[in-house]
Amino acid sequence: MTSLLEVRDLRTEFHARDGAGTVRAVDGVSFSLAAGATLGIVGESGCGKSTLARSILRLVEPKSGTILFEGEDVRALPQRRLASLRRHMQIVFQDPYASLDPRQSVGAILAEPLEIHRIGNRSSRRARVAELLDLVGLGKEAAEKFPHEFSGGQRQRIGIARALSLSPKLVVADEPVSALDVSIQSQILNLLVSLRERLGLSYLFISHDLAVVEHISDWVLVMYLGRIVESGPVEAIYARPSHPYTQALISAIPQAAAGGRAGRIVLAGDVPDPEHPPPGCPFHPRCPKAMPRCATEPPAERAVPASASTHRVVCHLF
Repeated sequence: MTSLLEVRDLRTEFHARDGAGTVRAVDGVSFSLAAGATLGIVGESGCGKSTLARSILRLVEPKSGTILFEGEDVRALPQRRLASLRRHMQIVFQDPYASLDPRQSVGAILAEPLEIHRIGNRSSRRARVAELLDLVGLGKEAAEKFPHEFSGGQRQRIGIARALSLSPKLVVADEPVSALDVSIQSQILNLLVSLRERLGLSYLFISHDLAVVEHISDWVLVMYLGRIVESGPVEAIYARPSHPYTQALISAIPQAAAGGRAGRIVLAGDVPDPEHPPPGCPFHPRCPKAMPRCATEPPAERAVPASASTHRVVCHLF
């Protein structure tokens, strides 16, 4: 499969709260995403997942690194060319209540991207809005209503329709089901899977829920404190989690029956302050398998022995 997106050594920093330093929200992340595939990005809150996605779209400006979309350097583009490229790179936000303008009708919300990019006329835009609503399982009559007239799940369908309005190739789904009831989550996930197959989409799927990521992803990146600690095909990650952090995350997935995964691994402490990350391996203060060298020496990325060659881990255990 051809590569749609390549990210190389991406770094995004913010000023620290005291103004005396910087916070490395994304710290040297590299990966590639094939056309038509879904890459799941997982980790606890504050690990840099959303900042990574927004940096790729240049909603947040990275400090350094390379972002190639279909071979074109996104960071080197002038503003006009970037605006044109954004037709092919869209985002579905986490909160279906805050992400829709309450003063606009659904039809106006879905037509707005078409107007901004000067696509079609009023008649063709109206037809496209009806097509989008049908695509996400809402009737065309929804176009005349306002966001407050819909449930959370229906609003997220509208958010998905808006992301699809310009026929993108890449959709960033930033925790798209975490604000929804469990009974609705599966409906939205199945919709995303169906749309990927029907439209040939590629997804960057961000979540802290590893069960959700296992359901939808082809490939997984596990992030901790702005860095990738493990990556690989979804089957390899879930069958043989190798980094102690990944093992703890997967052990927390609820099991429907006995005889599933091994017992729960409870991590000590909280995620460190990103303004003052620990030396060596950033996970070592919480790691149940930490060794003396972990406190002083940053681990290198290595292939996981006896696993897929593309299954990689950043840990001194290997």
